[in-house]
Amino acid sequence: MSEDFKPKIIYFMCSWCGTGGSETASAHHLYYPENVIPFRVNCTGAISPLHLLRAFVEGADGIVISGCHPGDCHYNDGNFRARRRVASIKSILDSLGLGADRVWFRYVAHGEGKRFADTAAEFNEHIKNLGPNPLKERKET
Repeated sequence: MSEDFKPKIIYFMCSWCGTGGSETASAHHLYYPENVIPFRVNCTGAISPLHLLRAFVEGADGIVISGCHPGDCHYNDGNFRARRRVASIKSILDSLGLGADRVWFRYVAHGEGKRFADTAAEFNEHIKNLGPNPLKERKET
């Protein structure tokens, strides 16, 4: 893969734990790649599979979703709903030829800044190895 490839990664995070992890990372001067775009949502359970598909159609190379740990969701089961939706979207991505590995779900608590930054960096490398979103190539031709 080209060293010049900088993937466009959307990092959805709940406004409670996921965003808290991001804030903790910032407070401790933990950095993550600049091409990872944080996107705050009220609850990861509110993310529709259509939001995820639209992100890929609009050019995202990968998506990470971070929600509260089991038992900590402020909306009771939003994190479990998000986890089930991610499983279904992975199946859809495989059937479209995009690959299920372009979406990750990670539990990240408010105080887990290192986990947040490490997930962003690890996913960035993972997507670099996968290469660009195949829809981009189809769009250009």
